Amino acid sequence: MQHDTPLIATIVAGLGLAFVLGAVAQRLRIPPLVGYLLAGVAVGPFTPGYVADQALATELAEIGVILLMFGVGLHFSLNDLLSVRAIALPGAVVQIVVASLMGLGLALFLGWTIGAGLVFGLALSVASTVVLLRAMQERRLMETERGRIAVGWLIVEDLAMVLALVLLPALAGLQDANSNTLTADPLASWLGTGLGGVLVVTIAKVGVFVGIMLIVGRRFIPWILHYIAHTGSRELFRLAVLAIALTVAFGSAKLFGVSLALGAFFAGMILSESALSQRAAQETLPLRDAFAVLFFVSVGMLFNPASLLREPWPLLATLFIIIVGKSMAAFLIVLAFRHPVGTALTISASLAQIGEFSFILAELGVKLNLLPTAARDLILAGAILTIMLNPLIFAAIDWLSRRLERAPSHGGIDVLGPKTTGQVAPPAKSSASPEATRLTDHTILVGHGRVGSIVADALKKSGQPFLVIEDADDVVAKLRESNFETIVGNAARSDVLKSANLAGARYLLIAIPEAFEAGQIVQQARAANPGIQIIARAHSDAEVEHLRSLGADLIIMGEREIALGIIHNLFGWQARS
Repeated sequence: MQHDTPLIATIVAGLGLAFVLGAVAQRLRIPPLVGYLLAGVAVGPFTPGYVADQALATELAEIGVILLMFGVGLHFSLNDLLSVRAIALPGAVVQIVVASLMGLGLALFLGWTIGAGLVFGLALSVASTVVLLRAMQERRLMETERGRIAVGWLIVEDLAMVLALVLLPALAGLQDANSNTLTADPLASWLGTGLGGVLVVTIAKVGVFVGIMLIVGRRFIPWILHYIAHTGSRELFRLAVLAIALTVAFGSAKLFGVSLALGAFFAGMILSESALSQRAAQETLPLRDAFAVLFFVSVGMLFNPASLLREPWPLLATLFIIIVGKSMAAFLIVLAFRHPVGTALTISASLAQIGEFSFILAELGVKLNLLPTAARDLILAGAILTIMLNPLIFAAIDWLSRRLERAPSHGGIDVLGPKTTGQVAPPAKSSASPEATRLTDHTILVGHGRVGSIVADALKKSGQPFLVIEDADDVVAKLRESNFETIVGNAARSDVLKSANLAGARYLLIAIPEAFEAGQIVQQARAANPGIQIIARAHSDAEVEHLRSLGADLIIMGEREIALGIIHNLFGWQARS
């Protein structure tokens, strides 16, 4: 008996093709996001072959938006923003204004309305959170001044776009006095306040929602999560986090007329103040990633590749605004605040692309009849191409920074900023490769979590030379305070292992719980240094066999050691009694 299953077919086609093209993109050192977008293009109505259900894809994309914005809220840090507010706040606002005006100018030249031009310009002004954070992490810049400025700049952009998502429906109603669509606010119509009152009522409703979230949500949401956490059920805790994100987003949209994105953002932001926020982020990450992929696939389905040939000059102008226009504005703004040229180059390269919020704004603009479909095609094409070009832009910035670093300073001006000193970690560089250690005949410890921290303390007391490889920013900060030599990065990367002088090391201790990454590390270590002694950890017999087959000398399974400890102490007590 056959069943019509368009939902399953859409999910399978979207995720399956996204996986294949994402893996290809990763292999080509392009962000996998490009592969997800191209997967949407492949299953969309504008290309031959299978066509996924676009309506269902859009529904799934809405869940992706909710979870994506919930994740943004979870990672929102007011302290990080305040630390760089002097440049991030005015810099991001000025850059948004400049890019929006450039987009408006192009829109008017193409014969679009002012409303379409404003939405178009806003979509071109905001960078992709995913791409920017990935670039900062790969270049070990998150803990540097330029990294904090870039992240703070991004937070201001995200907040501005959240505000834009709230105000766009009201502005759509203001633009069309005869509109009978969903853009008209029912409360404003009932009060008879006219079109001018739509904006006031919308802002008032958002204010009420924000007040309820800050007063009631700040107490209720952490309380319920702490209660669920004390039940000891991981499954129930994961379900509670997802239920809160989806319920707050949906309820805020229905009761207060705000966007699903804003509701989800506030749910994440309120939860970020709880001690359980990190666990909540970890528990929801797999589902968040899966629906985020479906979101990008659904966006790709909207893109018509023929627009690249039909309108090449508008596309080139769009790319110029994204890559040159707003990046140059950011570069000049950073220099105006008397920051080094190296910092200005990094910030401008980070912003030379567009992503998630641009897609959300474009889709909402089309739904509200503010934006023509041709503008959406330009935004999607601009996003795909700039994300693909962003690694090349960073490579050019790296090359230019190295040239500037070798050049003598002129007039006492340090073009790359002050050099950092200390034993803990090498100074941050614009290059993605870490600086090599000078240690030899030493121990390499991968991971400084619950297991690795105990091992590190024991190594320090023994006086043996060792270093730690770690990629978590908060852990790296603690390592610096403890004066441990640290290489920041993912140990599965060949350049990170090479910088730890793997060939000259005596021991390799792998304290991370991820068997897949541990296997990659073991395989590279054994190939680089056949005589090195490798100790790893595992959580199952299958992981033990996997790591042993790749060349680990000793694999310790935590559960087995716990059982042996219990048995040893039990028989010891029995013998004494």
